[in-house]
Amino acid sequence: MATIKQVQYYLAVAETQSIRRAADRIDVAQPTLSTQLATLEKSLGVTLFERNRRVTQLTPAGRELLPAAKQLVAQWHELQELAHSLSDTASTTHRLGVPPTLGPYLLPNIVPAIHSQFDRLKLYVREEPPSQLEAGVIDGRHDFALLPLPLRSDTLAVEVLFREPLLLVASREAGLAESGVLREEELAGMSIMGLDERHQLHQEVQRICERTGARINRDYEGTSLDTLRQMVVMGMGVAFLPALYIRSEIHRPEELNVIRVEGARLYREHALIFRPTSPVRTLYQSLAKLIRKRMAEEFSDVVTPIYGRTE
Repeated sequence: MATIKQVQYYLAVAETQSIRRAADRIDVAQPTLSTQLATLEKSLGVTLFERNRRVTQLTPAGRELLPAAKQLVAQWHELQELAHSLSDTASTTHRLGVPPTLGPYLLPNIVPAIHSQFDRLKLYVREEPPSQLEAGVIDGRHDFALLPLPLRSDTLAVEVLFREPLLLVASREAGLAESGVLREEELAGMSIMGLDERHQLHQEVQRICERTGARINRDYEGTSLDTLRQMVVMGMGVAFLPALYIRSEIHRPEELNVIRVEGARLYREHALIFRPTSPVRTLYQSLAKLIRKRMAEEFSDVVTPIYGRTE
């Protein structure tokens, strides 16, 4: 089978019209060059050169094949350059999946830091529910994803990032816990609004209700955090909202009463996930480290970074 190296030898001899001059140019011994040309001719099934003592000339077949050989070598160089650029994993496009209950409130705070450290990294971001994100990483639609735990699959590499509180919110007019604090046992029997079942926050709130004796209000379910927040402002009920969302979205604090529930483990954990066989897994581990650092520097009043824990 012909090799790129043999084709390059063929082009060098065609240009210099001399085995000796071609050997000097490409720094290879003349016998080696002659042997490689003979091997190429045998592989292609044609004679490429007419050889005599004065000059080595192309045969008609050699001339006919010359443009294709030049194109082949040019494409090989392009392939090498592309592969070299891709070997720098921070200069390629990576497909990132995020859930709608996290991405809009997390990414604006971490993407500038990511681009500051990885200035040539390009991200293609797509929002999907966590279950679809997890499946997307498994089947290759996403290279990595940021999403709440737990996962359904145990086949993915998991870098746990941080813990985010879920805070109870009510309208000011509701007069609930004006001190800003409730005891866990006071949640018993309380009707809690949530998102519809497509969102993982629905399952998270459901678990809280099962543990505390509260109940989910299925008469009023939001389709997004913004909708759920507005329902609370309108006095339709109370709800649990993620702390990052509250920090970024509630610009008029007089509209809502944010309540801390004492004695309850009301939080969710977020992770960066990727395929353990990914050739760029060290990049994703570096991104996870950077996200933890960023959260510790800028959001320690809201979230708790989690270090040294993988699943």
